[in-house]
Amino acid sequence: MKEAAEFFKLLSVDKRIDIIELLKKDSMSVNAMAEALGITQSAVSQHLRVLKSAGLVTDERQGYWIYYTLNKEALEECRKRLNRICTCGCTPAPETVKSSCGCSKKG
Repeated sequence: MKEAAEFFKLLSVDKRIDIIELLKKDSMSVNAMAEALGITQSAVSQHLRVLKSAGLVTDERQGYWIYYTLNKEALEECRKRLNRICTCGCTPAPETVKSSCGCSKKG
């Protein structure tokens, strides 16, 4: 249970979610992410350190630059964990209605 709490804690920062969204598209350097997110390179590096320690991001040196890549297998495990927690039967269908728990259910 503590592991799940730590996972949700690290994803509670909006910029980390933004970094994951960027890395879902392609590998990127700290400079490119900082420019895309409008934050400092130092801030990006600190967020990447947290994501890397959780196993969600890997890095690879290419010449002078280090490129960061999303660990899609780890992200899939996170999705599975969230699905286990959400047991109300919610689904992201286009034709949805709000359930009593606040999730979207097929109508």
